[in-house]
Amino acid sequence: MDYFEKRLDGEEKYRGVIVNVRLDRAELVNGAVVRREVVEHPGGVTILPVDENGDCYMVRQFRYPFGRMMLEAPAGKLDGKEDPDLAAVRELSEETGFTADEMIYMGSCCTSPGFSTELLHIYLALGLRAGESHPDENEFLNVEKISLKELSRMVMANEIDDGKTIVAILKAEKYLQNR
Repeated sequence: MDYFEKRLDGEEKYRGVIVNVRLDRAELVNGAVVRREVVEHPGGVTILPVDENGDCYMVRQFRYPFGRMMLEAPAGKLDGKEDPDLAAVRELSEETGFTADEMIYMGSCCTSPGFSTELLHIYLALGLRAGESHPDENEFLNVEKISLKELSRMVMANEIDDGKTIVAILKAEKYLQNR
């Protein structure tokens, strides 16, 4: 059964640097009218760079909403209507300095479909060539080399709790096992 919710109207409540927030009214299949909060996000990319030895290059950075450092796969938001393939190449270079011979698209994931339009495109970067990283202004991060096997263990032990990173690690691990 399709439980489509028809948007009746909405009002923008906040226009921000990264997100916009609106409050909509929607009609349910039973005729009830409900309120829906929607966070509009341009989407983004996450990249798991894996070298020929099975080592991955991760970033550790402070995440203000959680008030702590987090270990993550390199990632970034799309600039406007930017092509995700180009954004993945850009973000990999900015955050790690690497370029890749192969950028394998592993699909996308909806980060929080209950309230956000954010769609993340996931890539596996292979055939890495080192270069100089050049993070965005006011972006501070450390690059750490960790084996894919260890990252998978960390995911299963709940030592990594960033959703995009968990998805990228598990998809990359399965992809490389079947390659």
